[in-house]
Amino acid sequence: MNEIKIFSPATVANVACGFDVLGFCLDTVGDEMTIRKVDKKGIFITKVEGFNLPMETELNVAGVSALAMYEAANPDCGFEIEIRKNIKPGSGIGSSAASAVGSVFGMNELLGQPFNKTELTVFAIKGEAFASKCEHADNLAPAIFGGFTLVKSVAPLEVLQIPVPNNLYATIIHPQIEIKTSEARAILPKEVALQDAITQWSNFGSLIHGLHTSDYPLIKRSLHDIIIEPHRSKLIPYFEEVKQAALQQGALGSGISGSGPSIFSLSEGLEQAKSVEKAIKKVYSKTNIEFDVFVSKINTEGIKIIK
Repeated sequence: MNEIKIFSPATVANVACGFDVLGFCLDTVGDEMTIRKVDKKGIFITKVEGFNLPMETELNVAGVSALAMYEAANPDCGFEIEIRKNIKPGSGIGSSAASAVGSVFGMNELLGQPFNKTELTVFAIKGEAFASKCEHADNLAPAIFGGFTLVKSVAPLEVLQIPVPNNLYATIIHPQIEIKTSEARAILPKEVALQDAITQWSNFGSLIHGLHTSDYPLIKRSLHDIIIEPHRSKLIPYFEEVKQAALQQGALGSGISGSGPSIFSLSEGLEQAKSVEKAIKKVYSKTNIEFDVFVSKINTEGIKIIK
């Protein structure tokens, strides 16, 4: 096999109380990438469609992660990378992660899978860090492993797969504004009150237990972020209105996807998720901000081959 076409999915990171450690994979939005083995050694970005991204390998997220893997593998060939970018950069649903994951996954397949999923995530972290100026894997891990993932440690990397309740759906609204991850990190406090920390890790532990046991009422009681959201929500117009509309319509909970501006809501069942979709559409329909909304089942497979 000398060429492979893949679907590299969008992801939601942080997941309310799970800042920098918890993420989940989406099913209906993602990039398409073609990776091709060539005789000339090196990594070459040959096509980028959808958004204006650098063609220079060292300046492209997919190229940076690919170079990290290429150096470790030292193959006797090179690779061309084509990217059809469907996830808008700066949207908060793992655009850079999809690029970083896609290149290393495709190369690994063409080389006969010499690296496991954890090792692929380590390579992808280099690309993600190039984009966000920080090494984190809460978007990368769910894209590679699928479902919900908990990043226990980055150095050394340890990823735990968390069970996904069968009937769990996400509704995502993406206001057409851009928030850079590096800027969203800059506004966060360096210290937090002990009582807030206690509340946060109580919510986080309960959320993980709720996912393990498919306890939807417990998931609902746990999807609260009192440390990060109060600061980052100020960057997202009408965040509180969207959140309240989703909750009033029966969502289990809502929060900022990644660093924003996208907002996620989790619901039990497709019908409930679509009701939430209608409710949050109404909020932004009354503004002059363009937006996209979509509903997705939690993607338990992660990145996949489509051709």
